[in-house]
Amino acid sequence: MVSPPGASAIEATPEWFPLRPFNFDVSFNQRTFAPQARVLAVQAGITALRYGSLEVRTVYQYYSHHTQTFTTDQHSLYVNPRWNNFIDVFDFPKHKPINRIVRHLLFGPLEDRAVPYVGALLGGTLPGRDATSPGYLYGAQVGVRFPVAQGVSVDMGFQYSRFEIDFKNKSDLTDQWLFTIGLRL
Repeated sequence: MVSPPGASAIEATPEWFPLRPFNFDVSFNQRTFAPQARVLAVQAGITALRYGSLEVRTVYQYYSHHTQTFTTDQHSLYVNPRWNNFIDVFDFPKHKPINRIVRHLLFGPLEDRAVPYVGALLGGTLPGRDATSPGYLYGAQVGVRFPVAQGVSVDMGFQYSRFEIDFKNKSDLTDQWLFTIGLRL
């Protein structure tokens, strides 16, 4: 079968462990329970699968808070499916697409390099329901990734999560807001 000149189709294929699969982030967070403080956390992850503009990552997050009166360490592991370049669904009208206007307003001269994304979070935490059992975690995120060199990009995002946590022998749900900034290698 012969295709007409200039006609081509690009079909998305699953890509396991794509370019820049590792990420390392520092996050600044605010919680509603256990303890109510602004602190730093570190997280690391790996992108296991990319299919077109969708990707699935796994992220491990470690949080530690030590004071004179208490010590708390928390481990979270979650799956993070993301939809990259979600703004491109607004690729209309033909003469002045809405997505180009939004990209220009949000990213200015970096509009062609920015990769905005939305994502979901689903996983678990330890400690959770009590000091030795896991708890659940769910949430969402929005952010942007800027490729800066071959194989390196800077990633910034806002993330909301809700999860179970045991603190001073009391278990409860906490809401957590994170601002993350990191590198993908």
